[in-house]
Amino acid sequence: MAAISLPPPSSAAASSLGRARPFPSRLALPLLIFGPRRLQLRLAVSSRLYSSKPSSGANGSLDNPSSSDGGDELHHALPLPPRFGKGAPVFVALPVDAVGATGRMARRKTMGASFMALAAAGVEGIAVECWWGIVEREAPGVYDWGGYLELVSLARRYGLKVRAIMAFHQCGTGPGDPSWIPLPQWVLEEMDKEPNLAYSDKFGRRSKEYISLGCDVLPVLKGRSPIQAYSDFMRSFRDTFREFLGVIVTEIQVGMGPAGELRYPSCPTEKLMRPGAAPELGEFQCYDKYMLASLNACARNVGMCGWGNGGALGASNLLQNLEDTAFFRSDGSWNTPFGQFFLEWYSGMLLLHGERLCTVTNGIFGGTGAKISGKVAGIHWHYGTSSHPSELTAGYYNTFIRDGYLPIARMFGRYRMTLCCTCFDMRDSEERSTPKSSPEGFLRQLVYAARMCNLPLLGENSVTRLDDTSLNQVKKSARLYSSGAYEASLSFNYVRMNRNLFDSHNWNRFTKFVRKMSDFRTFRAKLDIRGGESCLISGAEEVGRALAYH
Repeated sequence: MAAISLPPPSSAAASSLGRARPFPSRLALPLLIFGPRRLQLRLAVSSRLYSSKPSSGANGSLDNPSSSDGGDELHHALPLPPRFGKGAPVFVALPVDAVGATGRMARRKTMGASFMALAAAGVEGIAVECWWGIVEREAPGVYDWGGYLELVSLARRYGLKVRAIMAFHQCGTGPGDPSWIPLPQWVLEEMDKEPNLAYSDKFGRRSKEYISLGCDVLPVLKGRSPIQAYSDFMRSFRDTFREFLGVIVTEIQVGMGPAGELRYPSCPTEKLMRPGAAPELGEFQCYDKYMLASLNACARNVGMCGWGNGGALGASNLLQNLEDTAFFRSDGSWNTPFGQFFLEWYSGMLLLHGERLCTVTNGIFGGTGAKISGKVAGIHWHYGTSSHPSELTAGYYNTFIRDGYLPIARMFGRYRMTLCCTCFDMRDSEERSTPKSSPEGFLRQLVYAARMCNLPLLGENSVTRLDDTSLNQVKKSARLYSSGAYEASLSFNYVRMNRNLFDSHNWNRFTKFVRKMSDFRTFRAKLDIRGGESCLISGAEEVGRALAYH
């Protein structure tokens, strides 16, 4: 399979740990046609569609923490919310192993059957992670897009659009996990040589989910900086998929941290995604030497050298009651001059990282016709407290007296990006075991920030389920954004496609959900082309039976 190679980088990539340089403030679909008769789907569906076996088929620093984007006091007067006049198109995220570790598309025939079913249901498109650890697995600057080219071509064949997620993070917990996709081996080798490329908490525990943003602009990856490596990866994607951009590949979501989200790995991603997991305070990830150097420089700049020796004291550990901690309790040091300084620096470093990625992504994909998006984590389990500790450790300086999401929304607004967020399916009433949790409160605040900055919004579910309660909550959450007088854009990404989606009962619920989320006129046009509403219903039943796995 052909690989794409970039020339070696310039050795001039070095940068000091001093003040970061400022950034500028701005930087015809094929349709699957069905006859008027009842949809006949004779799908030879293999039970291996969602198995882990491969198919045998063909192939930095921030020296001024008090910048204008460091945070804002809470706002109560909100503008009129925008209106999405064309409904909320639904996308479906593919399994994480849609392209396997060898770079080949997994289970091509059965993936095609799934695409046919999604297209018949009125789904707008698919979302797929383009894994750094798969595409650039062989060597720096050597890219293998073969499996993803197959996938995008297949989506075009069935009239589906593609959201491509630039996934610069690790997936899964380890080699025994069926979803395991590590960073490229050559990156891990550099991390072994220099452990400070990985985030570290105060106990010295290191996370290799994502490279520490403290070395964003330093030539630590065989002569390239992490930002340069991310840029080269996206530039290679742009050049390889140029004919699809803006037509089939309509959106690029840039990964900005663990799980692709703009955040620190304050606790392992698998715990964040586990339903019913005990709420954790999280740990500040600022103890690698690059982050400590930035903190020290920032403390010296404000004349408080003693504040630069380490992170917040008294923050305790992951599972402790926050009222037993000196930092997070209601009257804790989070709201003292030191706490404010530290949290401004910590969240400001995350914003700076996001700004760098927004800048390069906008420069690479500007003019291609593809939209750009970024994702914010749905961390809600201490939302009802004064200090919001789990948000603070993740890098969101959001408390009951400070809006930590508005600076992120403003940053995205400068680059005309779409804001992606989860929790669309969650209700406060389901959080009985964690009474201070409020996914609805979190989502309301984030949606209002998007409205204030006139950002398009991309919603996601946090838990893969298809019960009526969950789907109705998604529709309710969408109304937070959709009512009002102005034109904007809302879409929804269902995470993710698995065997349960095609169960007959789930499939019927899902197709009804797609219809209600989509604009009726758009949905009707698709039905007219594909053979009418009876075709859709009967087709959905047959697809459900065909894809019922035993």
